[in-house]
Amino acid sequence: MSDSEQPARSETVTGVSTVTVHRSVRYSRFMAAGGILGVLAALILTFTFPESDGFARSQVFGFLLLVGIIFGVALASIVALIIDRVVGRRGTEVAVDRLAPDDLPAIDAPDAQDNATNS
Repeated sequence: MSDSEQPARSETVTGVSTVTVHRSVRYSRFMAAGGILGVLAALILTFTFPESDGFARSQVFGFLLLVGIIFGVALASIVALIIDRVVGRRGTEVAVDRLAPDDLPAIDAPDAQDNATNS
């Protein structure tokens, strides 16, 4: 039976509570961007300076790549933490409904505020 053939289930609102919704930063995207910037910095630094007698360009690029990725990811993570602190302080209060399917008996679950006082 496909999704379109299943009968629609009706639901009943069993409770309403208020929650605070915070926006958050996606750290993995910041770290990936920092790593890419580290690779680009290593590439630029490798070909900007003249070739050394003791090391081939590939060796210089490998070393700069290692250092560039580490510093790029670390710096991007710090930037993400700072942005998260600035943006994360603001939250929006939202009213949410607790739903229960009509074919199941409604369970009286404690409200979020009651749960917070019991903890």
